[in-house]
Amino acid sequence: MKKIEHIGIAVKDLNRSIAIYEKLLNTDCYKTEQVASELVNTAFFKTGENKVELLQATAPDSAIAKFIEKKGEGIHHIAFLVDDILAEMERLHKEGFVLLNDSPKKGADNKMVCFVHPKDTNGVLIEICQEIKWI
Repeated sequence: MKKIEHIGIAVKDLNRSIAIYEKLLNTDCYKTEQVASELVNTAFFKTGENKVELLQATAPDSAIAKFIEKKGEGIHHIAFLVDDILAEMERLHKEGFVLLNDSPKKGADNKMVCFVHPKDTNGVLIEICQEIKWI
């Protein structure tokens, strides 16, 4: 794992939260995106080398809606950048971690992603992600 790629924060109201984080981080949101497969709308901020992703549910049965219902708004996941997501998934599986998807799926911000079950990581949902490279 190369570095922390971003920290994901579950929010109820994306527009309200964008305004809060623009003030807090003293920078503009550089990108918003809908990820239909995950039933979320996202907003991204850069602060130095670090990124923050805000996630708002677009359906009551989405993972983000369920997370907020159970735990309230707050940190949802930590994402780590990898060079080869398939190799990293294989390594994690061999180490005994439970992966929440069998193959990488398209995520936000031009990434392929896979999640590691939080029961294996002290309650923290871990995302591994790889930049999609266009040839």
